[in-house]
Formats: sequence, C-alpha cells, structure tokens
Amino acid sequence: MEDMRRGLSTLWIVYVLNSAYGDITTLYNHVYIDHVSPIHYTPAFVLFGALLVEPAIIMVLLARILNPSANRRANMLVGGILTAINVGTLFVGTPTLAYAFLTSAMIAIGVAIVWCAWKWVEPATPQTDPASGRGVPASGAPTRAPA
Repeated sequence: MEDMRRGLSTLWIVYVLNSAYGDITTLYNHVYIDHVSPIHYTPAFVLFGALLVEPAIIMVLLARILNPSANRRANMLVGGILTAINVGTLFVGTPTLAYAFLTSAMIAIGVAIVWCAWKWVEPATPQTDPASGRGVPASGAPTRAPA
C-alpha cells in the first residue's frame, strides 16, 4: 500500500514539474523568441493558471495521506480531469514544440496516474476472532494456536 502511495505521489511531483517548466518555456518563448505575446497576461489569467495547477500540487500530499478508497477516487478524478484539460489545450491555437512535448508528457503521466489508481487493489486485511484474538481464515473458522 505504501508503495502505491509513494508511486502516485511521485507521479504527481513529476506532473507538477512538467507543468511548471511548460509555463516557464511558454513565457520564455513569447518574451525572448517571439518578442511578442499572443496572450494578454492579466491577474485573472494568472489566477486561472494557478487554479489549474493547484489540484496537482495538492495531490502530491493527498496521495500519501488519504485512505486507500479515497486515494483511488481522488487520483482517478483529478488525474482524469487534468488529463482532459491538457488534451484540450493542445487544440487551442498553435502550441510551441516545447509546450506540445511537455503537455504530451503531462497527458502520459495523467493517464499513468489514473491507470495506477484504477488497478490499485488493497490487500485483504487479516480478520481476527474477537473472542480469542486469533486469526480467522477465509473459511470463517478460528485458526489453532501453534503447538
């Protein structure tokens, strides 16, 4: 279970780093290569960008602390939504090569997150007999104490 939590959290870290670098290279491209930006950056635009990346940042932590059931659902939901948004952004205007590459990486990471969460199977917890405290096998009969 801890391996899955660690793995999902690590995927979210890689996702956030790709997102940050994508934003940096997009701004760099507009300022230093094109010398003009087709995007009018306003405080509202920057806030919207922050709102888009914040769920991924929060998932770095939540993937480590949520119980398995909530963890699966949160990773599938947030991963699915952000992946869909990233696919959509590739069809708005003409993306730079760097943006297309980094967004494609984010899409692949998002798909991996959803896939891992979907396939996450929690191992069965051992049952105990409340009266004796001994383990109870699948048959329901209490196990014998070792001789």
